[in-house]
Amino acid sequence: MSIYPRKDCKGITIDFYYRGVRCRETVKLPSTKANLRYAENLHATIQHEIATNTFEFRKHFPHSKTRAANIFGNALAGNMTVEDALLIWFDSNQIRWKTSTKKSNSQAIHSHLIPAFRDIRLVDLNVGMIKEWMSHFTCSNKRINNILIPLRGMLKDSFMDGMIQQNPMDRIQNLPVQTREPKPFNPDEKTRILHSLPDQAANFFNFAFHTGLRTGELIALRWSDIDWEKLVVRVSKSFTSGEETTTKTRKSVRDVLLFEPALDALHAQKSFTFEKTQRIFHNPRTNKPWTDDGQIRKRYWIPALKKAGVDYREPYQTRHTYASSMLSAGEHPVWISNQMGHSNTSMMFQRYARWIPEMFPHAGEKIREVWSQNGHG
Repeated sequence: MSIYPRKDCKGITIDFYYRGVRCRETVKLPSTKANLRYAENLHATIQHEIATNTFEFRKHFPHSKTRAANIFGNALAGNMTVEDALLIWFDSNQIRWKTSTKKSNSQAIHSHLIPAFRDIRLVDLNVGMIKEWMSHFTCSNKRINNILIPLRGMLKDSFMDGMIQQNPMDRIQNLPVQTREPKPFNPDEKTRILHSLPDQAANFFNFAFHTGLRTGELIALRWSDIDWEKLVVRVSKSFTSGEETTTKTRKSVRDVLLFEPALDALHAQKSFTFEKTQRIFHNPRTNKPWTDDGQIRKRYWIPALKKAGVDYREPYQTRHTYASSMLSAGEHPVWISNQMGHSNTSMMFQRYARWIPEMFPHAGEKIREVWSQNGHG
């Protein structure tokens, strides 16, 4: 409802959104038919002005003391603080985010950005202030880049809305992040690890080693995702921060071919969960679906590696093991990339470059022959 009489009978409320913020302002008139009609016309005028970028808050509500009025009443002249801008940006965008993204951005805003820039006016925030603040961080470059995400988003929107004349983040690049080198397990290590795990956990990791699925994708798998005729698993969901969500990217939705070891893991798991529940893999201790990857790592993965006498690597290395095994066997990198749900095939060549030469032991011989014939050898 765009307008409605106040419950205390002290006026008529006009309800509208401006720059992603819900504004509820009061016109101090009795709620007669004529006044309600006036309020409707005022609401229509405001909507038109917002659409044509000519809306001026104080022109319509000169004496308002609401938070929206304090923020927008003279925003272009510089009344809005960085704190207000960050909170508005968060409220306006959170409906589109996954729970994990919402949690990460909220933590960055409340634990880092607001304490650093709380009372600074949005129009006064500059490159020097941001770089000075960044220089005191002792955490990893990746963590700093993540903390910058809400600040980047807010300043980009503020610039696009005309609230600031320059975006200081345009001159601040993300810090370089060194991608962790894949450290896949060799066949002997893989066997020892699986033999060190109890039944359901062994099935879980056997399936992981031979499908390359991410941990969240494994947790979210249902028996209905298995196509027993085509021998593929349909990956379309993930489980992160206690919530089932879509996969990491659109390209992560994929059909993954099931090889014999993965099928063996499924058949072994049938006695535990098939026809009893939708989810394939359960926590052996509770016999209920996993709720987060931390349980798997702490309760089963770490003890298994210790028992097997294998140097510790995180569970994600099962995915790297799958990729390196496929490459070493001679499967095409583009096909492998599609099986793994990479956003682009360049990731396969960048991350697994040292395994690719094994696929082409005779690489270079054809061009050598051509150039030799042309007298360039």
